[in-house]
Amino acid sequence: MTIRAVVVDDEPLARESLTLLLSKHADVEVVGMASHGREAVSVIRARRPDVVFLDVQMPGMNGLDVVRQIDVAQTAIVFVTAYDRYAIDAFERRALDYLLKPYADARFDEVLARVRQHLRDRSLRDLGARVADMLAERMDVPPAHAEVLAIKDGSRTIFVPVADIEWIEAADYYARVHTRDAAHLMRESLRSLAATLDPALFVRVHRSAIVNRERVSAIETQSSGETVAVLESGTRIRVSRALRSSLVPRHSPRVSTAG
Repeated sequence: MTIRAVVVDDEPLARESLTLLLSKHADVEVVGMASHGREAVSVIRARRPDVVFLDVQMPGMNGLDVVRQIDVAQTAIVFVTAYDRYAIDAFERRALDYLLKPYADARFDEVLARVRQHLRDRSLRDLGARVADMLAERMDVPPAHAEVLAIKDGSRTIFVPVADIEWIEAADYYARVHTRDAAHLMRESLRSLAATLDPALFVRVHRSAIVNRERVSAIETQSSGETVAVLESGTRIRVSRALRSSLVPRHSPRVSTAG
C-alpha cells in the first residue's frame, strides 16, 4: 500500500528535509506541500492524503487551527514542532504522533512505523465493515451486534461483556471503555466501535462519548442550560442538546433540573 503524504511547514528548509526523509521510503509518496495554514487546508481537502506532517507553529493559521478544519478521522496527523511542550497539544488535537525538530532518523522511522500500523488497522476495519454490510444485504438480515469486546492489554486479552459497559469516551485514535469497576483502552476509534454496538442500547451523546442508556439513572438540566447524564456509578457525562431526546432510557429515569 502506498502512503499518500502531505508536508506542511512555513520554512522551506524544513519542508525539504522532511520530504527527503520521506523519499527514502518506497511506500511513501508526497502528494502535496503547503507553506501556511490556509494553503494546507486547501491541499489536504483536494489531495485527501493518508497522513499529514503538520508544523504546529506557523504565522496566521497555525497547525492546531488547520486540524479544526479537516477530517482527522480520515487523515492521520503527525505534528512537527521544535518544542516538546507542543506534544501535549498534539495529542489533545487527536494527532497520531509528533516529531521534534531537528529530525532524528530513528525517531522518524518510529513515527512512520506507527503511521503504517494505523493505516493497516484502519484498512482491516473498513474491509471488515464492508464485508459485514455485503453479507447482511445479501442475506437480508441486519448485522449482528457485538456481545463481548476483546481488548488487548499488553500480552493479555481482556474480554468485556458489552452489557457491563457504562460508557465509552474518545481518547485520540483510541477509545476508553468504562465499566463500573474499571476502564480499558481499546485500539479503536469511537466511530468504528459505535458501528459494532447495538444502537438501541448505546447512544452517542456528543462527539467524544457514547453511553449505555440502561446505565443512565438521571438526566439533569443545569441552570446554564447544559444537559448532563448521570450514570449509576455517579459519573456525569455532558450531553449535546440535539441528542438529549435519544437518551431516554428504557427504564425511564428521573429527569431533574439542577439549580
